[in-house]
Parts: sequence; structure tokens; C-alpha cells
Amino acid sequence: MTYGTLPPVAYPPTSKLLHWLVAISVLAQAPLGLALDRVELGAWRDASYNLHKSLGVLILGLMLWRLVNRFLVGAPRAEATIAPWQRGVSSAVHGALYLLLIVQPIIGYLANSAFGASTPFFGLFEIPAGIAENADLASRLFALHGWIGLTLLALVAVHIAAALQHYFVRNDGVLQRMLPKVLGGRAVV
Repeated sequence: MTYGTLPPVAYPPTSKLLHWLVAISVLAQAPLGLALDRVELGAWRDASYNLHKSLGVLILGLMLWRLVNRFLVGAPRAEATIAPWQRGVSSAVHGALYLLLIVQPIIGYLANSAFGASTPFFGLFEIPAGIAENADLASRLFALHGWIGLTLLALVAVHIAAALQHYFVRNDGVLQRMLPKVLGGRAVV
């Protein structure tokens, strides 16, 4: 999709905002998700689980908004200096991130529902369980949720490493397309 007569050289402000809101949420969610079953949380256990579930709902909402935004406004074309195989890898990683960041909170919600619990959203409201209680299903869904989470961590690491490589090694302006203008990002042209 284009803006005016030429493809933009940067993502529009709404795309940047949604990207960074998701990034911050995922970066907060990752250590929390890893700690839930591995660290003795004591008195903080319920609050930690509720925060994890709330962030999951937030990430799902933001990702659905990002998906609609992407279809409506598109994205800038790839930099001309990037090899076709790199564009393919980039598209695959971005596609997997979009897919898994939408599927992951849904699996978490279903696992929580099968566990017999509603899903809170920052104390503002609760989403009722969507399926009947089933301990065996809950266990399998929570295991899947964990594996998807680890896969997401790997993809996020690849995404960040690629962005930093573009900025520090290639110095080709790819990262600046998504940075806010105040941090040296490009404006949509």
C-alpha cells in the first residue's frame, strides 16, 4: 500500500506506536512468564499470575489492532540493499511473530479456562472461562503455551539482533524506519 505516489520510507506513527507498545508488553511479559513456574513467588503469586494474564489480553488486543492497521496502511518496501534471502527471512520472522503473538494469548486464555478460572484484565474486568473445566486439557494447553513462549523468545531475540545488526553493522536505515522521530527515526514521506 502506498501513501501518495511513492511507497513510504518509514512506518506511519500509528504503526510505530503499536509496535513499541507490543514490544514493551512482550519484554515485560517474558521474564514474568518465565518466573511463574520457576520461582517461589509467595505472596506475590496471585498478583504475578494476574499481571501475566492481563498483559496477555493486552498483547492480544494490540496485535489485533496491529493486524488491522497493517492491512489498512501497509508497510514501507524493503530497503534496496537487502538481499532477497534476507527479505524472505525477515518476512518469515515477522509473520511468525504476528501469528504467535495472536495465538499465544488465546492458548493461555483457553488453558486458564480449562483450569476453571476467569481471566482478569488489570482489575478492570474479568473475561469468563470460555470452555468447560478439564484438568487434562488445561495441562496440555499450558505445556503448549510454554513452548510457544520459548519460541517467541527466540524469535524476538532474532528480531532484535537483526535490528541491531542493521543499525550498528550495516548502517542502512532499516531500524530508523520504526524508531520514533525523537529517537532519530525517519518521518513518513
